[in-house]
Amino acid sequence: MQLQVMNSPFNQEQAELLNRILPTLTDSQKVWLSGYLAASQFASVQGGLGAQATELAAQGTGELISKDVTILYGSQSGNAKGLATKTGKTLEGNGFQVTVSSMSEFKPNNLKKVQNLLIIVSTHGEGDPPDNAISFHEFLHSKRAPKLEGLQFSVLALGDSSYEFFCQTGKEFDTKLEELGGTRIYPRFDCDLDYDEPAAEWLEGVISNLGNVQGGSASPVTVTAAAAQAVESPYSRTKPFKAEILDNINLNGRGSNKETRHLEISLEGSGLTFEPGDALGVYPENDPDLVDLLLSEMNWKPEEIVKVNKQGDTLPLKEALTTYFEITVLTKPLIEQAAKLSANGELQELLSADNQGKLKAYLEGRDLVDLVRDFGPWTGSAQELVSILRKMPARLYSIASSLAANPDEVHLTIGAVRYDAHGRERKGVCSILAAERLQSGDSLPIFIQQNENFKLPKNPETPIIMVGPGTGVAPFRSFMQEREEIGAEGKSWMFFGDQHFVTDFLYQTEWQKWLKDGVLTKMDVAFSRDTDKKVYVQHRMLEQSKELFEWLQDGAVVYICGDEKHMAHDVNNTLIEVIEKEGSMSREEAVEYLAVMQQEKRYQRDVY
Repeated sequence: MQLQVMNSPFNQEQAELLNRILPTLTDSQKVWLSGYLAASQFASVQGGLGAQATELAAQGTGELISKDVTILYGSQSGNAKGLATKTGKTLEGNGFQVTVSSMSEFKPNNLKKVQNLLIIVSTHGEGDPPDNAISFHEFLHSKRAPKLEGLQFSVLALGDSSYEFFCQTGKEFDTKLEELGGTRIYPRFDCDLDYDEPAAEWLEGVISNLGNVQGGSASPVTVTAAAAQAVESPYSRTKPFKAEILDNINLNGRGSNKETRHLEISLEGSGLTFEPGDALGVYPENDPDLVDLLLSEMNWKPEEIVKVNKQGDTLPLKEALTTYFEITVLTKPLIEQAAKLSANGELQELLSADNQGKLKAYLEGRDLVDLVRDFGPWTGSAQELVSILRKMPARLYSIASSLAANPDEVHLTIGAVRYDAHGRERKGVCSILAAERLQSGDSLPIFIQQNENFKLPKNPETPIIMVGPGTGVAPFRSFMQEREEIGAEGKSWMFFGDQHFVTDFLYQTEWQKWLKDGVLTKMDVAFSRDTDKKVYVQHRMLEQSKELFEWLQDGAVVYICGDEKHMAHDVNNTLIEVIEKEGSMSREEAVEYLAVMQQEKRYQRDVY
C-alpha cells in the first residue's frame, strides 16, 4: 500500500521517502518503530513525566512497559553470581531498574509479574542444576509453572565443554521459558570455562535489544570483558595475584597410598580477603615433561612465536603450551576443530552420528598427546593447532584457613592425582605442580572465588554438622579456626574419613585440640582400610542417627564437602534415611524435609 500525499500529513518528499523505506522493514522493526514514535509522542504530551515516557510499550499498544529487569542466577562455585552482579550494575548504569536474586531466594509465583528476565546459570555435575537453582528449576518444569506470554528473557549458560551435558541447565531454562510463552530479548549464549569474552558479548547484545524494546531509551553501550568481570579488589580471576608459597607440607604419613599437600600462601600486599567457605582459584602450569613430549611428537620448534588470543598477544610455543593452553583434557568441540586439520579419515569417522558412544569413550582419560599420536598426519601448522585449544582454566580449591586466625595468609589442602590410563601415567595438572615442583619462595597466580552457598550461620550459636572425608576436610578446618577466633557457642560435630588412621588422619592434632578445648563438640571418624569391612562416613552417620536427627530438629546446619559422584550422593541418601527413620516419616516426607532444609540454607554442599 502506497502512502498518498493528499490523505496524509506528509509532503511529497516525505511521502516518497517513507514509501521507499517502509516496504524494506521487518515486522519487528515496524513494531519497534511504532513503539518509539508512541513513546516520543507520549513524552511530548506529558512533558514533565521524563523517564516514565520511555516506558511506553514498544508494541504500540498504548500500554506502559516496565524498565525493570530481573536477573536470576544459579551458581555453584560463584561464577554465575559474580556475572549476575556485574550485569546488574551495568544495566543500572544504562538506566534500568534492576533486581538481582539467587533462584533459591526468588518466589516462583512472582515470575508472572516479571516482564524482562535474565537467567545466568551454571551446570553442575552431569547436567544438573546448581544447588541454589534446583527448586526454581523444578517449579518451571512442573504443572504449577504459569503461562508467560508477556515475558521477555535471555539466558547466559555457564559450563565445561569437557562434560557430556555442556550447559545443560541453561539450555533447559531457555527451552522451558519459550514453551511457557516467553520471547527472547537475545539468543542464549553457552560459555565454556573461559567465559569472559562471550559473557561480555551477550551482555552487550542484551542491553542493545532491551534498549530497542524500551523505545530506544538505553544509550549505546560497549561492554568489554574487563567491565563484565570488574571487581572491587585490584586482583581477580582476570587479573590474578602472584602469591608467594610460604610452606608446602605432605600431610600423609610414611607408607600411605595417598599424598595430600598442605600449602600456606602469602596474601601480603594483595588486599585480598575471604570468608570461611570461599575458594581459592589457582592458575597452574602444565607438566614440562608433557609439553616436551607434545613438541617432540609434532616436531615443533619450542621457540616458534604463536598468537595466543584474539587480541594478538604472542608467546614462544613452549611457553604458550606450558602456561596458557589446556593440553590435558579433550572435548568434543576440540575434536571437531582438530578433524579439519587432520588427513586421517578415522578421526572424521569417530565424529559421525553413529559413533557418539565411541567418541565419549575416547575422550575419557586422554590428552592432546594421545590425539596427535592417534590421528596423524596433521596438515595444520603449530599456530593452527594451538588456536583451537582452550585457555588454561583455573582450579578452585576450598580454602582451609580462617583469615582472622591467619592474617595475610591462605591455606589449601590438595590431594595429588596420579593414575595410569591408555598405557601412560597421568598426572593432575595443579595437584602434581603442588606435589612435585612447587617450593617455598615460588609464586603462584591466585584469586579469591566467593561462595555464598557454603557459609557459616550468621548466628554463632547455631549448631553445625560437617561431613568432609579426605580433602573435603579443608573448609571445616577454616570453619573451626573461625569459630575459635570469634568464640562461637554453637555445638559442632565433625564426620571425617580416609583410608588409614595412622597415615591419613589429616590435621589430626588440630582436631584433637579443638575437641579438648570444646571448640569442637563431637567427632566421628571412619578409616575404610583399617578393618575387614569398609566403613565410610555415612556408616558413622547411621550409627548416630538418633542424635543426628535431634541436632537437625534443633536447627543444625549440615555441610558436605568432597567427592560428588559417590560420597556426596551416599551421604545425601543417608540423611534421608536418618530423617525417615527417626522422624517416623515416609520416604517422600523425608525428601521434602531435606529440600526445605536446603531452601533455608541449612543443607549446604561444596562438592566436586
